[in-house]
Amino acid sequence: MPNPLTSHLQEVDENYGEHFVAASGFGLRMIGAGLLCVIHGLLPFAFKRTASDTVLALHDEMVVKRRKAYAEDWVI
Repeated sequence: MPNPLTSHLQEVDENYGEHFVAASGFGLRMIGAGLLCVIHGLLPFAFKRTASDTVLALHDEMVVKRRKAYAEDWVI
């Protein structure tokens, strides 16, 4: 039976420390963007694009770069 801790780390090609830093960074950025969304809800003129810009940046880091890395692994 695969170990859920090590199998995910292998999937993302990171050791525990690297994964902790990356995941924590993503989480803190999402929390920050979420708080700014709340402020935007109260003050519609403030932080109009902050949440969407953050989501796009996180998507690029997590999905696009990961797909590129996977594609490079398959190049013969």
